[in-house]
Amino acid sequence: YNYDVVVIGGGPAGLAAALAASKKGASVAVIERNDELGGILNQCIHSGFGLHYFKEELTGPEYAERFINEVQSAPIDSYLNAMVLSVTPEREITAMTGEGILTFKAGAIVMAMGCRERTRGAIKIPGTRPAGVFTAGIAQRYVNLENLKPGNRVVILGSGDIGLIMARRLTLEGITVEGVYEIMPYANGLTRNIINCLNDFDIPLHLSTTVTRINGINRVESVDVAKVDSQRNPIPGTERNIPCDTLLLSVGLIPENELSIKAGVTLSPVTGGAVVDDTLETSVPGIFACGNALHVHDVVDNVTTEAQDAGSNAADFAAGQRTASPVTQPVTAEGPVRYTVPSTLEPDRKTPVTLKFRVGAPIANGITQVTCGGKVIRKGSKARSYVPSIMETVRLTPKDLAQCSGPVSVTVVEQ
Repeated sequence: YNYDVVVIGGGPAGLAAALAASKKGASVAVIERNDELGGILNQCIHSGFGLHYFKEELTGPEYAERFINEVQSAPIDSYLNAMVLSVTPEREITAMTGEGILTFKAGAIVMAMGCRERTRGAIKIPGTRPAGVFTAGIAQRYVNLENLKPGNRVVILGSGDIGLIMARRLTLEGITVEGVYEIMPYANGLTRNIINCLNDFDIPLHLSTTVTRINGINRVESVDVAKVDSQRNPIPGTERNIPCDTLLLSVGLIPENELSIKAGVTLSPVTGGAVVDDTLETSVPGIFACGNALHVHDVVDNVTTEAQDAGSNAADFAAGQRTASPVTQPVTAEGPVRYTVPSTLEPDRKTPVTLKFRVGAPIANGITQVTCGGKVIRKGSKARSYVPSIMETVRLTPKDLAQCSGPVSVTVVEQ
């Protein structure tokens, strides 16, 4: 099969990218490994989606449905139950389906595979290997889609948004949630989820505390927890045992990038996602990345707008309307800023560009500052707070970039 643009992944990023490319006149295919479009949104039955993009509050399935309906009414081919096995730098795609192996040749590719959860093995919790240890997302699927009960008495490790939302969801199902335990001295989820999912249901949040051991033979019987010091090492004498039959892990998300690696795409050591320029093109010409496969987002509305840019730019590339500038300006994260997206800019841009970044730890009072060649080209107007759970943005105009040459750096100056 030959298409101008092939989008890998049919979640919110893939759907938005496909629609944007189709609106540019490109022939588009979406390859999705599940039997329906929508991705992770299909199991997110809680509200809170669409506040920015649609200016109204929707559930995850409602948000997905709006894009699915558009895709199905557009000249876009969707390949469901199709698992992509490989992507080459020449933009050739091999996928396994129920009918056999399919091969695609694309003018441009958009990587929109989403992300996966860190598991117990990734964080190396000691103890036995009983049943009853789940990632929060798997537990969410069990309850919301499969109508299965993960357990009766639950401990949640990690204060990521999925874990917070599941604390509320399990409580509403009559399951006892003993508490949420977070190794960092601050919560990693959005403030609104701390309030709506924990505080409103009197579920305790224990900061600077972690699970040190899982106990049980056939099923989880208890977990040991302990306070941790500034180096995140358990403090002797603070251990206590908590009886439970289930442990949920909400300990971080990792961009899905096995296919990116196969295609030769350079990955960021910080995010685990692709390194991209200001058009969201990766280090491999014609391969673009967006959504949680690029870097983990906090709200789906931001995934949508980013993916629209990726799809539009991919269509331009496939049509031969975009050639990369031979000169680029690196974008670097400085001080408390962990990373930036994009990683390079074209210095002769004719349109504004939005730089996205996250801080590594909470900042009570700070100001965003962008410098180029040692000269400040953009600075926030007033001090405010920053937290790692919220992705920050700063918008640069062509006039800003015209002021200098050399590397661009983004930082937050503490006040």
